Amino acid sequence: MCEDEHGNGMARRALFVTGAAAALTLGSVTFASGAGAAGRTETRTVSGTLPVGAPDFVYVPVEVPHGVREIHVAYTYDRPPVPAGTAGNALDIGLFDERGTELGGEGFRGWSGGARAEFFVRADDATPGYLPGRIRAGTWHIALGPYTVAPQGLSYEVTVTLTHGEQAATPAPVYPPPRARGRGRAWYRGDCHLHSWYSDGRRTPAEIAALARAAGLDFINSSDHNTHSSHPHWADQAGDDLLIMLGEEVTTRNGHVLALGTDPGTFVDWRYRARDNRFGRFARRIRRAGGLVVPAHPHATCVGCGWKFGFGEADAVEVWNGPYTPDDEVALAEWDNTLVASVRSQSPSRSWLPAMGNSDAHRDPDAVGTPQTVVLADDLTREAVQDGIRAGRSYVAESKSVVLAFTASGPGGEHAGIGGRLTVAADAPVTVRLEVSGAPRCTVRLVTDEGVLFTSDVLPVSGSGTVEWRTTPQYAAYVRAELRHETAAGPVPGALAAFTNPIFLGA
Repeated sequence: MCEDEHGNGMARRALFVTGAAAALTLGSVTFASGAGAAGRTETRTVSGTLPVGAPDFVYVPVEVPHGVREIHVAYTYDRPPVPAGTAGNALDIGLFDERGTELGGEGFRGWSGGARAEFFVRADDATPGYLPGRIRAGTWHIALGPYTVAPQGLSYEVTVTLTHGEQAATPAPVYPPPRARGRGRAWYRGDCHLHSWYSDGRRTPAEIAALARAAGLDFINSSDHNTHSSHPHWADQAGDDLLIMLGEEVTTRNGHVLALGTDPGTFVDWRYRARDNRFGRFARRIRRAGGLVVPAHPHATCVGCGWKFGFGEADAVEVWNGPYTPDDEVALAEWDNTLVASVRSQSPSRSWLPAMGNSDAHRDPDAVGTPQTVVLADDLTREAVQDGIRAGRSYVAESKSVVLAFTASGPGGEHAGIGGRLTVAADAPVTVRLEVSGAPRCTVRLVTDEGVLFTSDVLPVSGSGTVEWRTTPQYAAYVRAELRHETAAGPVPGALAAFTNPIFLGA
């Protein structure tokens, strides 16, 4: 049961189920019909309590009359104490316009998750995370997302204020160009997982772009949670020295995925779980919009962060996310398992899954470009960078200081680099060579489908060195390199300084 500002009860309107995830629609919030005097405001407040096990999304319909120029929404909810280890209350919020809440539909007008306690939308402007545009008459919906609910339940209050008057013009969006001045075929550095104040970050696009340049990056990708509202705000930050791609971090309840380098203005819905069998539809949506599908931090321990959709639709996977932690070590090991499966599969169509690393930076002191993906691309364009990521012609480094050159060569002068295949006989001698700079006191490990088969001495304090290892394809079906910082104690490997995608050996 909800109540309006006068205490009148409003009955639950409908309950419908989308796949396996329920969504509850409450009774409508209504306002006076007809145009009001310019500047006149009307306010309604609704409240309610959601129990443990509440649907993923609760929609509050708002009947918007003609003549409205601004919608303002504010909300609060209680945060009762809970026992240690028990989830407390967390309530997200967003907005859909009169075009409806259909999954993948056109009604999306913004999402701030739990980052903001209020927002507004009008034709010429909107709160970061929301889309400016005409306020048309009809049934709008406030979307509430009970992310976690305490055992006592989650009590909320939502206040909606409409302001009447003439609407201003909506500015035409301007987007960053799909190319920057590159160096032809070369290694380009990028960070494709970044959050601005258009979702739950605290940095402006200008601040992020400045930090990207300072980190030695050539390209970045915008990836705000569940909204594309930042896309028009990056254009004046791009330049000959920085390619800015546009995307979204699609943040579902069963894991997060980067829509990497989609067409400007692309929205990807997130309101489904793995058991709903909807992810394939939205993975195709990302690719139709020119983007890559990259599951993010697949073994992260935060609520809803662990990836449960499988990797059949993925173009790459984010193995290293931010400062190196144990969940990154798990992700690296699981990714290596996918490589083993790919080389031991009898299916010739079975491909391998490239890895990448990104900072997932939100605010100070999060470091943009730690780590960064270094991609061999034909030029500094969206398509060329994506081609390099998709092909696995890349390595991941903790900073711009780390530079790698990793190759394999055969007895007849055959040669292959990262992401490539050295096609030689199974018993042919192969020389694997890694040249390193910028990694003082690190150890090189060469990893194959049979595990770690080579470990170097510690590199000197200069951080530069070269290691060589000889093998055959029948002994190692692929080889990839890891640079590890010195281990404090015991046999556990140190934190990564860098790692490469594999080179495959044999026919």
